[in-house]
Amino acid sequence: MSNLNPSHILQIGFGFFASKALLSAVELGLFTELSKKSMTGREIAGALGLDARAVPDFPDALVALGLLQRAGSGDGARYANTPESGMFLDRNSSDYVGGILEMANDRLYRFWADLTEALRTGMPQNETKRSGEPMFAKLYEVPERLEQFMNAMSGISAGNFRAFAQKFDFSKFGTLCDVGGATGQLSCMVAAANPHMRCTSLDLPNVVPIAIRKIAQAGLSERVTAIGGDFFADPLPRADVITMGMILHDWNLAKKKALIRKAYDALPDGGAFVVIEALIDDERRENAFGLLMSLNMLIEFGDAFDYTGADFAAWCREAGFRRFAVIPLTGPSSAAVAYK
Repeated sequence: MSNLNPSHILQIGFGFFASKALLSAVELGLFTELSKKSMTGREIAGALGLDARAVPDFPDALVALGLLQRAGSGDGARYANTPESGMFLDRNSSDYVGGILEMANDRLYRFWADLTEALRTGMPQNETKRSGEPMFAKLYEVPERLEQFMNAMSGISAGNFRAFAQKFDFSKFGTLCDVGGATGQLSCMVAAANPHMRCTSLDLPNVVPIAIRKIAQAGLSERVTAIGGDFFADPLPRADVITMGMILHDWNLAKKKALIRKAYDALPDGGAFVVIEALIDDERRENAFGLLMSLNMLIEFGDAFDYTGADFAAWCREAGFRRFAVIPLTGPSSAAVAYK
């Protein structure tokens, strides 16, 4: 008799159950409410405007998933955040990562229902599917949607940018330009961790006011500057270090190589080009998140894709870079570095 069982297959197949339970909890602000005090199921339903049928199944499911803690049982049981959900899913926490989950709930969850079509056609399955407009044009045309996207990127990137600011040796460098810098988060974290560094955050002009506000809130306006520009149409600002955080994977191979060449041209000899991504492992066997993120690039852009450290080194070697390194950051993400 076979010892094989289908539990792993079924867990993955029904993984969207757990995913949507978490996404709805974030959408409803459950973890933010529980940051104030523990609650009974009835109190949760009242605070979030839920039907009585939602409890105790909804909070108990989150307990079973390790996202909530529960003291007691029955109607008097009280629910509370775990240390992780309290830190990362409370909207008032400086470590909040829920922005990317809010975007996943509003956008990506529904687009992934069309993955089969994307696999068959190679075409995007997002907002551009019906409008035909480029993804970023659609995202950036509505200020509220743009701000949500910026917050989402900030939430998912914060841990990696902080780790990079601390792990990378900036002692031989004085200036940094973060290309596609969004809210200026990476520049601010590098400047805060390395007081000698002066940083520039480059993004499209309508992002600049958001970045200026965030930089001012961080108290770093004297050493961090936000400027507007198009990194395909314009030369990149010259700097000792040029970074791209979750940028290079947004494009097809030709555009990837064009951006790498632009970075090379903007760097002095000895300068460093750094990309921060969920780099796929070179054997393409282990980093499931990186591989699934690459499928997400198919859904979002069609011909865009994630890549391995070896891929990055090969493309950079073509452009003239001489030395390469990969720095592990948090979770499935790394910084790939090419030195001129």
